[in-house]
Amino acid sequence: MKTATFFLHFLALSLLAVFSANAQIDHLATTARLPDHPRILLLKGEEEAIKRTIGADKTWDKLHLAILTESDVLLESAPLERIQIGRRLLSTSREALRRLFFLSYAWRMTHQDKYLKRAEKELLALSAFSDWNPTHFLDVAEMTMAVSIGYDWLYNDLSESSRSVIKEAILKKGLEPSLDSKYNSWLKASHNWNQVCNAGMTYGALAIYEDQPELAKRLINRAVDSIELPMGDYNPSGAYPEGYSYWGYGTSFNVMFLSAVDKAFGTDFGLSAKPGFLQTAGFMENMTGPSNNAFNFSDSGLSGELQPAMFWFAQKQKNPSLLWVERSRLMNGDAKQHTKNRLLPAAILWSNGVGVSSIAEPTSTVWVGAGKTPVALMRTSWSDPNAIYVAMKGGSASTNHAHMDIGSFVMEADGVRWAMDFGMQNYESLESKGVDLWNAKQNSQRWQVFRYNNFVHNTLTINGQLQRVEGKASIIGSSATPAFMNATTDLTDIYSGSLVKATRGVAIVNNAYVVVRDELETLPTETTVRWTMLTPATAKLIGNNKIELTKDGKTLVIQVQEPANVTLKTWPTEPPHDYDAPNPGTTLVGFEATLPANAKAALTVLLIPEKSAKNVTQPVQHLQQWPK
Repeated sequence: MKTATFFLHFLALSLLAVFSANAQIDHLATTARLPDHPRILLLKGEEEAIKRTIGADKTWDKLHLAILTESDVLLESAPLERIQIGRRLLSTSREALRRLFFLSYAWRMTHQDKYLKRAEKELLALSAFSDWNPTHFLDVAEMTMAVSIGYDWLYNDLSESSRSVIKEAILKKGLEPSLDSKYNSWLKASHNWNQVCNAGMTYGALAIYEDQPELAKRLINRAVDSIELPMGDYNPSGAYPEGYSYWGYGTSFNVMFLSAVDKAFGTDFGLSAKPGFLQTAGFMENMTGPSNNAFNFSDSGLSGELQPAMFWFAQKQKNPSLLWVERSRLMNGDAKQHTKNRLLPAAILWSNGVGVSSIAEPTSTVWVGAGKTPVALMRTSWSDPNAIYVAMKGGSASTNHAHMDIGSFVMEADGVRWAMDFGMQNYESLESKGVDLWNAKQNSQRWQVFRYNNFVHNTLTINGQLQRVEGKASIIGSSATPAFMNATTDLTDIYSGSLVKATRGVAIVNNAYVVVRDELETLPTETTVRWTMLTPATAKLIGNNKIELTKDGKTLVIQVQEPANVTLKTWPTEPPHDYDAPNPGTTLVGFEATLPANAKAALTVLLIPEKSAKNVTQPVQHLQQWPK
């Protein structure tokens, strides 16, 4: 009897433990009543405020008209088909989101039946797909968001039969696959997949909430808990680990999530107050140089683009100066250029009536952020297109989407990006040729991809070796002193086993030229150091210590101040493997130096724009003496 009693007690405790482990916090228990359709992002009647914004500002009116014009183009397009490229349906899902966001916006703003009918046709075509490709769940997430926006925004005007078909697709092809452990590993991820997938599932849950209330609550509660993981990566100051392009992906969808739940329930459950999250807008604004190109480290593209999420951040922080770069993008050129952005209508939804032309420039010219991928971003002016811009990164090659680019920098002056980064290569172009792209171990094939290793980045290579994947570089000092804006990063862990110590500093001196200084300590063996800078310019070696770069009628001189005995070099950028992307119009420039054993050495390089050639008078001090 005692044995039986003990067994029952043990079983009860075990079941309680299992229940507790799987118990879900009900974040929705005390929230406001869910609004009727439309309930996602823009409630019924809120169109009027949007119309007032458009009517009061010519720039917003042009963007609004560009969306309507693009929606008219879509009227003549055939509905999307289920075309999968490699393992991805993602390009179809993204186009679905663009089409349905645009057409649904056009319907709500004009109530012209042509937009309603075309959106309904697209919704039914997508609902008829065999599946939304759950093996690559980003595809499901974006498709679910697309169909959910269309379903919710058109809900009251769709036929009953259409509503039934679309609702079933959201449930069976969107939400239910997210419950399958084969497909939902993103729930425990701390990168963009978590943000995108939780946002997509939440939109689906909001769309069919009244039909599946328990499932919808479960998925929204799950998302609130899960999305905290990637939001933790903004801590402490807002630097996004995956770089510019993935900020535009992960952070934008995080904001889509926060905005949707806040609109639906009157709260974002305290998530926007997570350390560093609101500050990430400062990171993104400073990641664009005077040329309007991005600091494209890791898997990023070079061309900057309008970021609708920045309007949400500006509204949240009541700081329109965060929109200085977006102002430039909106006011320069045709608004049509932005219509490939699938989240474009959200910029108007989050505009908060801000007058675009009245946005003032930021007051600070230096932004430094810690975290998984620390960065230092500095410039001489926000309004001068010829300003000097320098951006440097630390971090680790083990971070999601990272390259072996630790210590790397980009540099602009006179409207030219002199020191550049290749950025990403199309994933399918590598995967289709059998490249083991997503294995980031030290000796994996990923690091043989030409664009991914340190040999072609603006950093150091020691004894011809790859940087250490598990190494991490922090920014250990910085200053916004106008005469010597600077930042330093400790690269010692990156080169562990090759050097005793390595520190790099970059500075803008007197708003005139740039200094890049490396201080190294060698092991008890002779050490070969290679200093490289990737450039789109034409290079000419001059004497023993200068390289003259020319591009677009402008000139920049790279001057090696120390060590005295270096071998100036240029290296070709032709791809070594058949899977590498071509790199036309680029050259690697720099030098090699041999450092003695057990030595302390400095590499000091000046990047001097032509107009500043006579302004280089200040000797470069040791990094410890740089302003902090």
